Amino acid sequence: MAGACCKCPLSLSVFKRSLSVAPRGCGSAPRSLLHGWRLGERGLQEAARPSSALRPAGFYRQTAFLCLSCQESMTESLRTCYLYLNQTSRSFAAVIQALDGELRHAVCIFYLVLRALDTVEDDMTIPLDKKVPMLNDFHTFLYQDEWCFMESQEKDRQVLEDFPTISLEFRNLAQEYRDVISDICHRMGVGMAEFLEKKVGSMKEWDQYCHYVAGLVGIGLSRLFSASQLEDPEVGQDTELANSMGLFLQKTNIIRDYLEDTQEGRAFWPQEAWSQFAGRLEDLAQPEKLESALSCLNLLVTDALRHVPDVIAYLSRLRNQSVFNFCAIPQVMAIATLSTCYNNPMVFQGVVKIRKGQAVTLMMEATNMSAVQTIIAQYSQEILHKVSPTDPSREKTLHILAVIREKSALSQSSLRSRTHHLSPMYLSAAMVLAALSWQYLSTTAAQAQGTSDMQRP
Repeated sequence: MAGACCKCPLSLSVFKRSLSVAPRGCGSAPRSLLHGWRLGERGLQEAARPSSALRPAGFYRQTAFLCLSCQESMTESLRTCYLYLNQTSRSFAAVIQALDGELRHAVCIFYLVLRALDTVEDDMTIPLDKKVPMLNDFHTFLYQDEWCFMESQEKDRQVLEDFPTISLEFRNLAQEYRDVISDICHRMGVGMAEFLEKKVGSMKEWDQYCHYVAGLVGIGLSRLFSASQLEDPEVGQDTELANSMGLFLQKTNIIRDYLEDTQEGRAFWPQEAWSQFAGRLEDLAQPEKLESALSCLNLLVTDALRHVPDVIAYLSRLRNQSVFNFCAIPQVMAIATLSTCYNNPMVFQGVVKIRKGQAVTLMMEATNMSAVQTIIAQYSQEILHKVSPTDPSREKTLHILAVIREKSALSQSSLRSRTHHLSPMYLSAAMVLAALSWQYLSTTAAQAQGTSDMQRP
């Protein structure tokens, strides 16, 4: 069982070190990568909150937001896992490392296992007759000491090439964590294999695909939260709410990434939706199709919004501060991104993303349920103001926005007695450090990846 990290007090020296190492001229945050959590890489983790124990410290040319004593207590293989976490998840690494105790290690390994699985799925150079069995059997590799894959051409191939290090630390986890990770890896691999050979057709299939690649992540994380005893058992048992957490993120990613996906030959928008407005999915990018394209876009945004009431219910159950921040930050990023995408022609013309300053502000504010409710209400109202009288999905959009408002109001009234057991000074300090750390990690991760790529023959 991986040992829990210590709890180190946050001090002014942390901020001095953060300021002294933060690079100048940091550009905009890199795009996230893991579909849905996946929830990271193609996801919405554009801001991150490091824990009270964090201190920017380098090993292997990479920043790791763990206190020095925590790093020194780790095995060499676990340090390497955190190196890979920082290299592959960019700013999301800081959110993982904000988690308390041994849960931090379990989620780190969970992420890396799914990152490896996702890398297999994304690698178009692996023939289907080889890829499908790999995806179906991937969970068994966790118990094979020497299994690795050296033929990937993906940029995150190091998690496959050095999979023995990751699987070793997986086997060092407590049994309750191993059971969750292995089960989710198995179910996700089977689902990925299924959709390799078929398109996302109906809206029901869209839900199914998003469940495989993101909803299962939400379910797995929730079970890890409960296994750690940082959250109540009902958090891990209510798979419907956990599934919605993943689906909301994944659908937002798919909606936002329309142009990039179609340009690279990927199709994730459901045919049942786009076929109402165009003969081919890629036709929506044609200027003369703009009105139809926006109608299709708004239909999908409306469908994604139906998961927000479940998101509110899920977040309202959380009691641990680090788990709450871990879960809430991606969700507020998602609602902000959906508001930006709604009825926005840029979805079909370029890159749509929330502003960096906006992302940091959201990250700093999303530390309690009341604040999250306010953020959700704000962006729901923004979408409401954009609803056109002629939009085909107008009535459905207005209905779900009304449900969100009602759910938010009910949740607010039931949360008046809830408090997080952390002082305002702690939260303010942690959020300031998070902003600095996010900017630093975004840049250093991109630089490290570029250097690694250049060094490969």
